[in-house]
Amino acid sequence: MTAMRRFEGHGVLITGAARGIGAATARRLVEEGARVLVTDVDLVAAEKTAGALRELGGHAEAFTCDVGDRTQVEAAVAYAVEAFGSLDVLVNNAYRCTPDAPLFEDEDDEDWALDLDVTLSGAYRCSRAALPHLVASGRGAIVTIGSVNGIQDFGNHAYSAAKAGLMSLTRTLAGHAAERGVRVNLVAPCTVRTTAWEGRDDDLAVAAGLYPLGRVGEPEDIAAAVAFLASADAAWITGTTLRVDGGVLAVNTGFRQAIRFHGKDAEEGDGSEEG
Repeated sequence: MTAMRRFEGHGVLITGAARGIGAATARRLVEEGARVLVTDVDLVAAEKTAGALRELGGHAEAFTCDVGDRTQVEAAVAYAVEAFGSLDVLVNNAYRCTPDAPLFEDEDDEDWALDLDVTLSGAYRCSRAALPHLVASGRGAIVTIGSVNGIQDFGNHAYSAAKAGLMSLTRTLAGHAAERGVRVNLVAPCTVRTTAWEGRDDDLAVAAGLYPLGRVGEPEDIAAAVAFLASADAAWITGTTLRVDGGVLAVNTGFRQAIRFHGKDAEEGDGSEEG
């Protein structure tokens, strides 16, 4: 258990929290004293995650929530407020990502609409339902899980468009909510070792070599960033996108390696000719 207790007495709702980044964030916040509502479309998995957190001595409950359904979203928010006495933190983590069609003109309208609805409109629905309660708490914070896909091309047209939209929503909502005492921020990860990469260890190993820090991310890396932005340690931060990406957007590792290797070959060639 972490020594920090920044969320003692806080009520927290996390979407898509049955596994991966959502589950890691739930664990981190519970370890810091939060009471967490683990929501997911998969209630069995959500119950399992909440049960594991209770075994650690934390306060966690599970609730079914499809962020595409306004009624379910509002029910989840109401449940959190009733169960915990307040809602202090909302973590928008739920998303949908459909692999691209080989050709853009073959993209499917339904998949496009669903990716945007779950990923972007889902965060909108949850934030809208939660905002009055976050205001009432006097220390409210929204942290949304975005992606570097919203900043740079990593594929996945609809998903990337939705993540870019989340960055814009973060800025506009931060401006609206600031005078009401609620902070709104976003974390933008790159490759993170979650169940979405299950069975693809070789791909992750290749990806690790493209990161300046020499590895892909772990769910706990993102959870730590969420905990910071949701806490009073970030009391003067709102409307920001925090890139938690191993340096991949700052440094083109593949390009640097290619140039270095090319330069080495050229130097060796020049030396052999002189010899």
